[in-house]
Amino acid sequence: MSTERSQFRSGQIIVHKRYGYRGVIVSVDDTFEGSDDWYEAVALSRPSKDRPWYHVLVDESAYETYVAEAHLMSDVSDEPIDHPLVEVFWDDFEDGQYTREQRLMN
Repeated sequence: MSTERSQFRSGQIIVHKRYGYRGVIVSVDDTFEGSDDWYEAVALSRPSKDRPWYHVLVDESAYETYVAEAHLMSDVSDEPIDHPLVEVFWDDFEDGQYTREQRLMN
């Protein structure tokens, strides 16, 4: 789910501010949707649970991650992402953005 208050959108390429990896956003949660146990164990900087969180495919790996908006910035390279699931989610890459075809259901 994506809201008007999220800074990034599905298909957009981002960079993690601290770790420097690139990735592509698969989906957006309006607020943190993970478990409290995961948050305590993994989210060491304690980013806000009340802001958007993003499901991200990490470039040059098969890794997927869940990242708080505060840790992301837009990528300016206009280069595609190398991840085995990119083609599962998107049909095209143009001008630094992944897109999917709109399919009509009958």
